[in-house]
Amino acid sequence: MSKQKLPSLTLLAGFEAAARHGNFSRAADELHLSQSAISHQVQQLEEQLKQPLFRRVGRGVELNVAGEVLLKSVQRSMTVLHSGLGQIATYLDPGLVVLTCPEHIAQGWLQARLAGLQEQSPDLCLMLSTDMTARFVDEVDVDISISDRPLLQEGLTELPWLQDGWVVVAHATLAGRLNALPASEHHLHAGLLCLEQSLTDEKTATLFLHELSKFRKLALFDDARLLLDAVERGRGIACLPRLLVDEALQDGSLCLLDGYPQITGQTWYLSAMVNEPRADIVMQVFTWLQAEAKGSLCANT
Repeated sequence: MSKQKLPSLTLLAGFEAAARHGNFSRAADELHLSQSAISHQVQQLEEQLKQPLFRRVGRGVELNVAGEVLLKSVQRSMTVLHSGLGQIATYLDPGLVVLTCPEHIAQGWLQARLAGLQEQSPDLCLMLSTDMTARFVDEVDVDISISDRPLLQEGLTELPWLQDGWVVVAHATLAGRLNALPASEHHLHAGLLCLEQSLTDEKTATLFLHELSKFRKLALFDDARLLLDAVERGRGIACLPRLLVDEALQDGSLCLLDGYPQITGQTWYLSAMVNEPRADIVMQVFTWLQAEAKGSLCANT
């Protein structure tokens, strides 16, 4: 069966306005057309659909059953279309910079610093995405990417940016009590909250087999952000990525526990078209990210 030809957007817009107002004259005023033009559009639409859509009521019109069905579909479609046009308009903002970044870095490290970036670049409109599959850096998709390896894309400037790690932390109140005791007694006074993957990860598994082996496991999580929330509520201690807990350590809501090794983690890379950026503001953000990373490293040493 062949598909029915879709009516033009002009005809559908005229129909929608006439149906909404119940009057061809008011629809014409809204669309800056003549009443006869609206009447002609409705007539064309009815001929194309091979059925009437309105019935005359006094000086106005009202929809019949077919018209009611069509109006709902047209209004849903126009809502989706307007939404899409609004999203496209975002990409025309001269201050737009699209940055892809892992979730835990965005939450624990970047968000706390964005107010400073906005103050430095007031025209900035940052689009922050944690979709790491959308990291092809070019003039359309992504301006700057933070990734776990070089993207090896022609024309990119790529450099090691931040060194992550794994640290054992607890809520400040619980950490205060535990740090007053030998590490060998910590398991008697607190339970362990675990990120499931860290139990078998080659970098962290040894910690759970040795220093944390005596702790009773209170809960397992498959999302580091949920684990962080539990630790911030004081439910127990945990081993978490250093960049995820950076803000909490800076504001004092979480503290490092004494007597546990800090494990070297992932090196994150910063990538952008520095030589030919899409806009000057892209270079401003790239330079800012470099400077903030250096400041973060100095603060943690």
